[in-house]
Amino acid sequence: MRPIAHIHSDFSTKFGIPRQSGVVESLQAEIVFEPEFRSREAVRGLDGYSHIWLIWEFSENVDAPWSPTVRPPRLGGNVRMGVFATRSPFRPNAIGLSCVRLEGVEQTAEGSVLLVSGADLMDGTPIYDIKPYLPYADCKPEASGGFAPQRGEALAVDFPAELLSRVPEDKRDALTGVLAQDPRPHYQSDPQRVYGMAFAGLEVRFRVADGTVYVVEVTEERDG
Repeated sequence: MRPIAHIHSDFSTKFGIPRQSGVVESLQAEIVFEPEFRSREAVRGLDGYSHIWLIWEFSENVDAPWSPTVRPPRLGGNVRMGVFATRSPFRPNAIGLSCVRLEGVEQTAEGSVLLVSGADLMDGTPIYDIKPYLPYADCKPEASGGFAPQRGEALAVDFPAELLSRVPEDKRDALTGVLAQDPRPHYQSDPQRVYGMAFAGLEVRFRVADGTVYVVEVTEERDG
């Protein structure tokens, strides 16, 4: 297989990316096709769908070893489950699957560009296929969710106005939404520890205590 496209998102590193697609709907991203797949005909009719499936590669984990069991963050990193009962990126084949909202299809100098929201992919992630989401086939309201039956509760975010003003206005809701999902590894709970997250060209530093995310610093992201 070979990539048909790459995504451009606000995440230059893995840390902070939502653990599932659609959790932070205000996240915006663009999908740019590789030259040989830039035919306008290839996306004819796609704009009739509200959501699409992305089949992609965990490109940062291609050479990572896999294990029959993993420690899901949802269970605090203390319980092992079978890798095929999880969405862990450490798999025999580093393939990811995400459902995202299709906001539009634009024709540009780079061919057809898909505008999507709610993606959980790092910037530059290769995409191997795109398929339309079909509500009558893909939506199963009666489905059970195993050990992750519901979305985790969002945390409160304390974002001082002075620091928030350093974030582009069109990125503020998305960044706040990402922080509310608690980007920390679930096995870390030190309320004094300060974490750093790269987002939209910024370095955002925060700590978490008593169910609230406290943003303490926002600076420009350093190269490397």
